[in-house]
Amino acid sequence: MSGLQILAFLSGLAGLGASIGATVSNEWRVTSRASSVITATWVLQGLWNNCAGNAIGALHCRPHHTILQLDGYIQACRGLMIAAVCLGFFGSIFALVGMKCTKIGGTDKNKARIACFAGVDFILSGLCSLSACSLYAYQITSEFFDPMFVAQKYELGAALFIGWAGSILCILGGSMLCFSIADSFTKSHSQANYIYKGAASHSHLSSYPRGQAKSVNQRPPPDYSSSSRIQHFDKNVYV
Repeated sequence: MSGLQILAFLSGLAGLGASIGATVSNEWRVTSRASSVITATWVLQGLWNNCAGNAIGALHCRPHHTILQLDGYIQACRGLMIAAVCLGFFGSIFALVGMKCTKIGGTDKNKARIACFAGVDFILSGLCSLSACSLYAYQITSEFFDPMFVAQKYELGAALFIGWAGSILCILGGSMLCFSIADSFTKSHSQANYIYKGAASHSHLSSYPRGQAKSVNQRPPPDYSSSSRIQHFDKNVYV
């Protein structure tokens, strides 16, 4: 199960890296080339910045001027992605402590509990990232297919796909960590059953009737033979 835990840790760590990359990326949505008159320039928007680029390769970005006047879905996505990064970070730390290949964390039962907690953190991190990317993608698609929406239309950016991939990796890593602790609990349960059976058999042996125990432990009295009696008599005579 240690190999499975290492694979789960690497999967969760890769998912955490993808979540961080998606959070700081500026390509959550890009302008649609189908509705744009000037195809040599495009606009990129992320959770933190607005960027404009052209075919030459120049890219100019500026942060959002305000926080309170942003759309609600952008603020919700910010909070969810920050929560995903924090949960993934703590999940990585707890996974290092709870894995069997490390020498910290205490007994196997305690390490199994820590690994289970790390798996839950990874799963929650993946769910937060998945919710944020899905909410942002829903907003983009609803505006794109709305015939009454006359403003600039956008398409899905690369950051959304990176976030979806990271969320899947985090959920897979967390699930494998939670599954890997089943072996530790099975071993501890079998050892407890073995100790219980051993104690039961010992008490069964010591529960014989008192009369039988005396008959087993009782030794017959020494039987002096005639030769030993004669030797004892000769010694008394000489004395």
